[in-house]
Amino acid sequence: MGAEDEKSRAGQSGPNPCPLPKLFLALIPVLRFSLAMRWNIEHTTRFAYSTPVRDSFNEVRLQPFSNERQMVESFQLEIRPATRVRQYHDFYANSVHHFEITEPHSELIVDARLQVTTRPKPALPADARPAPLAALKDAPRIGRCHDFLFESKFVDTTPETWRLAMDAIQDENDVWQCALRLMKFVHGHIAYESNSTQVHTHMRDVLAQRRGVCQDFAHVFLGLCRTLRIPALYVSGYLATETASATHAWTEVFVPEAGWQALDPTHDRPADETYIKIGVGRDYSDVAPVKGTYKGTTQRTMNVVVKIESQDDGQAPRPEATGGA
Repeated sequence: MGAEDEKSRAGQSGPNPCPLPKLFLALIPVLRFSLAMRWNIEHTTRFAYSTPVRDSFNEVRLQPFSNERQMVESFQLEIRPATRVRQYHDFYANSVHHFEITEPHSELIVDARLQVTTRPKPALPADARPAPLAALKDAPRIGRCHDFLFESKFVDTTPETWRLAMDAIQDENDVWQCALRLMKFVHGHIAYESNSTQVHTHMRDVLAQRRGVCQDFAHVFLGLCRTLRIPALYVSGYLATETASATHAWTEVFVPEAGWQALDPTHDRPADETYIKIGVGRDYSDVAPVKGTYKGTTQRTMNVVVKIESQDDGQAPRPEATGGA
């Protein structure tokens, strides 16, 4: 028995807590339209087996959310060998495609093609102080916050993690400012190094070796936030740069009076319209792009290719991709 599990990289947005001039508010629809960015994305995963395998059962999470800041114009999923695909939404509202291939096969290809338009949203200012940490006492009873306050498969909230978080925030007591300090700490504490971790690497191992990829940056940040009782969730998606070669991972934190705010600890910055959200969860295990089981050899290879192209003329400069998780 083997597992098919592709390594990858949430949440609903809350209201903007900072009052804005009426003229600026009136211009927001115009600004969003004019600054919309359109992307074509092709994501291909190919599994090759040394001998034929059978009874392959798989879930694919590659169709992004459509919401106020991104709209999926089209999405096509092709499976080879051809088979029937069923779609449903999981507990976190992620779009899931399920398929089965019972006959023997030596290769499995999952090919997703999509067009998506992203729009900027007013960001919470870096100097904003919307709510003290004490305001988080009611967080477990707010919407979906409860699930994102505790340990999960790749994230812990041990006393050692709490101590690290306390050292990072020092004397800060505002939720947003604490989140920014934790993001900066993770960005500086861990070195980005491709292929330095496995798909199932736990955050404690990342902290021990102080290197990893974007998935690991996200897991460490989640642990630090949760140990301070800041609800924090994992986001799998794309950082829409033409140099990107894989999916990306970032996070969202819940800030009282401001809602969910997207932060990317790998790049030490808030997420903007170059980020395309596919799915959300407690950690990577909830949103792996391709995962499943099959019967047969464990000798296999996996190759992932992601191509992202802008459809805009005179596009704004976009950050260089650090790489995939």
